[in-house]
Amino acid sequence: MNYFAHGLRFVDRPFFLAGTAVPDWLSVVDRRMRMRHRLVAPCVDGSGSVLSEVASGVLQHLDDDQYFHRCRAFMEVSGTMANGFRDRLPEGREYRPGFLGHITCELVLDGVLIDHNPGRLEEYYQALATVDVGAVQDAVNRMARGGTTRDLAEMIVQFCERRFLADYVVPSRLLYRLNQVLRRIKLAPLPDDVLEVIRWGRELIEPRVDELLGWTPPVSGTIGGVSDESIEKRTESS
Repeated sequence: MNYFAHGLRFVDRPFFLAGTAVPDWLSVVDRRMRMRHRLVAPCVDGSGSVLSEVASGVLQHLDDDQYFHRCRAFMEVSGTMANGFRDRLPEGREYRPGFLGHITCELVLDGVLIDHNPGRLEEYYQALATVDVGAVQDAVNRMARGGTTRDLAEMIVQFCERRFLADYVVPSRLLYRLNQVLRRIKLAPLPDDVLEVIRWGRELIEPRVDELLGWTPPVSGTIGGVSDESIEKRTESS
């Protein structure tokens, strides 16, 4: 999952919401730092403190990812998209179709959720803008394995200012953001030929949103044949 899928249910709990984004923020500012369940869980005490709320959000992220990456819908959609990239890209180590199928599935899912939840992205950013970024950084430094960071607070500020998640709704803008990620991790940028794969990915994802998430999202209209204003936890496993 990506930022919005992790956080759209928790805009009423800003520090919890920030916690859902922490593992992804750390992948940008310091890839050596890791959030591990055994280190984070003891910080959750139900007190409502910044540390407890951030830790709870981190655990939510870890639980989300454990479900998401094991569910059949993700394996099928990401695998199909990987084949689409493989068919449209030259062979070579500068491209990794399996990784591309994985990450693009996550970004397209965010785009679908943003598109089908008008106004929620604005609420998401407004909630994050209220947190004390220094307090979030301090909480993370108490929980992370692999050192401490002084860059996370600035990362949160830049994340809120740049608001790039809205770009995931439009295939050409999503490709631009995807290429930024690829440059950061030293992979070759993708040509416009793969826009067809991104558009195809949305067709694959829209009918399977509830399977991918493991819960039914609040929507305006219908996603995957489901229209429900509540958030309903799934009881069945993948």
